[in-house]
Amino acid sequence: MLVVLGVGLIWLAGRSQAQAGLPRGRVVYLDPASLGPVREPLYDPMLDLAGRPDYLVSTGQGVIPVEAKSGRAPLQPHDSHLLQLAAYCRLVQARDDRRPPYGVLKYADRALAVPYTPGLEARLLDALADMRRAELHTADRSHESPGRCRACGYREVCDQRLA
Repeated sequence: MLVVLGVGLIWLAGRSQAQAGLPRGRVVYLDPASLGPVREPLYDPMLDLAGRPDYLVSTGQGVIPVEAKSGRAPLQPHDSHLLQLAAYCRLVQARDDRRPPYGVLKYADRALAVPYTPGLEARLLDALADMRRAELHTADRSHESPGRCRACGYREVCDQRLA
């Protein structure tokens, strides 16, 4: 009787994982803030890049990062979502010394497996280089709205504030 119950629980757990959009495998990392203290982020010293994927799932193909999005899936994944997932793939590769074949974008209504291709990695590296170049320059205010300035989180340190 206990064996039947155990097999049934394992089957239900696997089914729940599939319904959640996670690849088959063992969840080896979970980062919802509500589960307790924040864990150390993954880190790539070569890129000085750090981040916390929502899940890491250990599969026969390696460790797969999963990024959960609360909204419905767009027709095509947003570039920001793809680059965030690519960053998690790169962080897994730096940690494990093994390149994940793909990552998963889990939306409220479906999950998408996104291949971690050399092209996607190149886009990530280009975006990081653009961000580092942008850090070297100050951004000018992009509006003439005092209301926006009053609500801005940078208002206290902004030398171009209107309010």
